Amino acid sequence: MATVLSKELKREILIKEKPYTLTLGPAGLKLTEKGHRKGIDLKWEDLVGGDAALAAALNASVQRDT
Repeated sequence: MATVLSKELKREILIKEKPYTLTLGPAGLKLTEKGHRKGIDLKWEDLVGGDAALAAALNASVQRDT
């Protein structure tokens, strides 16, 4: 039986030799470059509903403009 995800779980991951922090939580996931606050947010509803690619692309474009 799987454990319910009731609080945030953080893990470090290397992508192209750069450290990133992946945060899994009840609302969704967030991927940020280590030491930064802004990153890509993805809600579980978007992932299940098939809107994950659209949500990630929109989120990434908004992050780049700011």
